Amino acid sequence: MNMSEPTQFIDASLRGEMRYDVPMSRHTSWRAGGLAQRMYRPADLADLQQFLRQLPADEPLIAVGLGSNLLVRDGGLRGTVLLMHSALSELRMGGDAIYAQAGVPGAKLARFAASNNLCGAEFFAGIPGTLGGMLAMNAGCYGSETWQKVQRVQVLTRSGELLQRTPQEYEIGYRHVALREKGEGGRENGGEAAREGFTLLPSPLSLPDEEFFVAAWLRFEQGDVEAARLEIKALMEKRSASQPLQLPNAGSVFRNPPGNHAAKLIEGCGLKGKRSGGAQVSEKHANFIVNVGDATAADIENLINEVRATVLQQTGTDLHPEVKIIGEYANHE
Repeated sequence: MNMSEPTQFIDASLRGEMRYDVPMSRHTSWRAGGLAQRMYRPADLADLQQFLRQLPADEPLIAVGLGSNLLVRDGGLRGTVLLMHSALSELRMGGDAIYAQAGVPGAKLARFAASNNLCGAEFFAGIPGTLGGMLAMNAGCYGSETWQKVQRVQVLTRSGELLQRTPQEYEIGYRHVALREKGEGGRENGGEAAREGFTLLPSPLSLPDEEFFVAAWLRFEQGDVEAARLEIKALMEKRSASQPLQLPNAGSVFRNPPGNHAAKLIEGCGLKGKRSGGAQVSEKHANFIVNVGDATAADIENLINEVRATVLQQTGTDLHPEVKIIGEYANHE
């Protein structure tokens, strides 16, 4: 399918790269999905600001990092996809905190902290994806969560305005981050946000005051660099031993329900190894769905729905997906 059409909003002063009819299977960790009508890879944060300022207000827009928690339906995406992970990659000490832009991978952040004799960042090595998605859904593992380390964040609005916000301005919970009400006449911005790895927002940006995370200042404690490196190594080995990393996947598919584990419920229903086309519930970790061949997005979504329905029927627990599913169905679906 070809959805491209002449684009009037790209001016010569922009330094990024615009491409058309780009397979999202190349930009999601499931290696499945339809075409993005347009894809813009900004050169850096300043170029991204300039791009947004001259973008028509009605242009659908979605920001994507490594795509490790994203399923794009086979019919693809209309509008423009912002490809962030190579553009927003700045990582440095900023006073008493680490300044990291949204495209920095978790493992790189963990290693950078350790090299600066800081501890408490080790858990980031166990999270697939980049910081933007981790901020947007309060990603976590091994007893730690992203927003426990946040001093303040930098956000960019749909109209290209750069702002700073504090954690107190957000409602933060388990895999949930939302901007608090702005008072009478205001609205809660963001809603239930995405992890990653990562879409920055669960739906296209469409309003002038929509915003997404582009960076954060993260604070950690002074510590033993060698101990931190050993912890990172141990976490990476644990992840490799317990997760099906050799096959395309999107990390944990479902959130853990209160007081229970999604993987335990799925396995208890006899669903390990269950297949739909080229998609399969992992034999290694029941809360992972892997692409064992040429899985379509429809195969993966059908299996997600089947697992959810079976667990609900057999246990009474409704599992809520952690992955974000966006885009249009293919014509034959």
